Amino acid sequence: MTNKDVSYVGGLKAQLAGFSLTTAEILYRLPDHPSLLQSYIWQEYDLAPRFPKLKSFLDFWTATLDGKLFRVTVAHSELIRPAELRLVEAEFKVH
Repeated sequence: MTNKDVSYVGGLKAQLAGFSLTTAEILYRLPDHPSLLQSYIWQEYDLAPRFPKLKSFLDFWTATLDGKLFRVTVAHSELIRPAELRLVEAEFKVH
């Protein structure tokens, strides 16, 4: 499965192919007011740890857009994992 194919498949198939949900907070300087920062949130299925889709997006940003990047914070969820469950030892009944 290629990066291009991930756009057309569901999240489960993408995760089984090794992709993880990646979120990046991009802080950039406003072109007209460089002392002010603006936030942009980017989210896509991408391959960790190199993040080729995010890198491609950031390359596009620096080549095309006027706002200079200040900071990029990346978070991603690893492969599929079981849901977190906690057993409860009590039962409460409501009328």
